[in-house]
Amino acid sequence: MAYEQEISRRKTFAIISHPDAGKTTLTEKLLLFGGQIQSAGAVKSNKITKAATSDFMEIEKQRGISVATSVMSFEYRGKLVNILDTPGHKDFAEDTYRTLSAVDSVILVIDSVKGVEEQTEKLMEVCRMRATPVITFINKMDRDGKDPFDLLDEVEQKLNIHVHPMSWPINSGRDFKGVYLIPSHSLNLFESNKTKKADEFISVAGVNDPQLPELIGERNASKLREDIELIDGVYGELNRRDYLEAHTSPVFFGSGLNNFGVQELLETFLELAPTPVHRPAAERLVEPTEAKFSGFVFKIHANIDPRHRDRIAFLRVCSGKFERNKPYRHVRLGKDLRFANPYTFLARSKEVVEDAYAGDVVGLYDTGNFKIGDTLTEGEMLHFKGIPSFSPEIFKELINLDPLKSKQLEKGIEQLTEEGLAQLFRQEPGNRKYIGTVGELQFEVLQHRLEHEYGAKCRFEPRSIYKACWMGGDEDAIRDFMKFRQNNIAWDKDNNPVYLAETQFTLRMTQDNNPKIQFRTMVEVTEAAQ
Repeated sequence: MAYEQEISRRKTFAIISHPDAGKTTLTEKLLLFGGQIQSAGAVKSNKITKAATSDFMEIEKQRGISVATSVMSFEYRGKLVNILDTPGHKDFAEDTYRTLSAVDSVILVIDSVKGVEEQTEKLMEVCRMRATPVITFINKMDRDGKDPFDLLDEVEQKLNIHVHPMSWPINSGRDFKGVYLIPSHSLNLFESNKTKKADEFISVAGVNDPQLPELIGERNASKLREDIELIDGVYGELNRRDYLEAHTSPVFFGSGLNNFGVQELLETFLELAPTPVHRPAAERLVEPTEAKFSGFVFKIHANIDPRHRDRIAFLRVCSGKFERNKPYRHVRLGKDLRFANPYTFLARSKEVVEDAYAGDVVGLYDTGNFKIGDTLTEGEMLHFKGIPSFSPEIFKELINLDPLKSKQLEKGIEQLTEEGLAQLFRQEPGNRKYIGTVGELQFEVLQHRLEHEYGAKCRFEPRSIYKACWMGGDEDAIRDFMKFRQNNIAWDKDNNPVYLAETQFTLRMTQDNNPKIQFRTMVEVTEAAQ
């Protein structure tokens, strides 16, 4: 069936890593293979002044980091590849957590010099929570780094996942000669080249091929034979089911900056990675092969093109076929919407599409109808699960520095918090606005974007708040509690009451004194919006 063939062509995945591990650079090299760009520039190279293709916001270009998820699509050897390049910086972890709800698999990038870092561990926790299949790319092999066997042990111990080497490095740093591709018994010799598209593979008859010492030297050939013998004995053959069930991660070694090891990573990914999988909704499990369309919004981005003040909702298609200009039911609002110009993306570049299938990510022009977690269907009441909202770590009050721009500030902070960049809590009386974030950098981004995209100047004053807690349980007990503690009650963006606990001690005391109320520091976005 043509419809099922379309679904089977699709591979939708996120690239995740600790900051500076080379994630955005790897994304660009994958786009080279897709023919979407002709050359790639390093994110932090002084010699190359242009910023990375997938980092299109002005502040990303200034700081050399990704602070928003970018969505890109390209075709490669009959497959349609949808890449979601996520922020690596820990301050923007929530954006990454939400993005992981919209993908079917993940490529994890690890710096061979630094090994497994803190943010990598947190991201893998989310992947394990969802049983998301992971392929690991150990990057920067052209630098002096850790021993590859030590890196494999570190991945297994710190990330709690079995590993299976698919390629093996021959030395590292200045002595890096290339990689041996274990499944195909071929050799890929290293050549420093930041813009080339394809690697040159040399077929050898295994590690005992007599031409191997001529290609890499006798000493290196001897070491490689020992390493491969050990790998064969320990790891054996890759079991694809173990990978799909997120028990085992295939591992590749290479250098994203030099486009080395990327081709075999991409081709093995396309062979192993799952096609679109089912999605859990509160009502039932939704299969991608179902005839009727359904999808959910996992990200909103305002001013993707500042000149046109546009607002784009990113929608993951979960089932059926999405069609341009066809009316679909907005479940939360209970009304039908149609979309004249749905888009696919290459960073800021947009292309109108006529249709999209399960696994695709489409951008919908939005006039303010959408919030993160919203569902579109052909009429069925569905609420997709797995999109988390966590209590912020840092709270500050928003102070307007220009009363004449109050409307611009109000509009700007509403739109930017609806993107998921930060959380907004309102407190009465006085309409005080508290902004909650994971880290300090988000306040810098908010301030920059409010001024440059909305013309509104503000400052943020720290407030003594430990956690924001959503309340559940006995409704009478919640009403009484809110009357008694009204100075600690605020309202979130969905108008849900939230208890703002001042310290860890006061939160613990409040929980002990109000056993009929559940104080939750994490809530499903869809649950909060209902």
